[in-house]
Amino acid sequence: MFGDMMGMMGKLKETQQKVEETKKRLDTVLVDESSSDQLLKVSITANRTIKSIQISDELLADKEQLEDYLILTLNKAIQKATEVNETELAAVAKEGMPNIPGLDLFK
Repeated sequence: MFGDMMGMMGKLKETQQKVEETKKRLDTVLVDESSSDQLLKVSITANRTIKSIQISDELLADKEQLEDYLILTLNKAIQKATEVNETELAAVAKEGMPNIPGLDLFK
């Protein structure tokens, strides 16, 4: 039994390292989102760091409209990035979890 515990602890430590590596890799994964009319474009990492915002000159004339575009487009980009982030991290975590009978954390 003690050997099994040591094996599980080693596997958990290895999984933790893989999760950290995945988090670093997600800093390089870009998620692009645009407004429906392409007047605003944003790029963020899968770790939800904004990398670029491109605004059409047409939007600069109306501050309120620009604010609305920013809120909608950034929220869509953040939602997509969160989905990518959670999917990637869950896959790494599931792969590295020890098989404990009766404990099915990831269905």
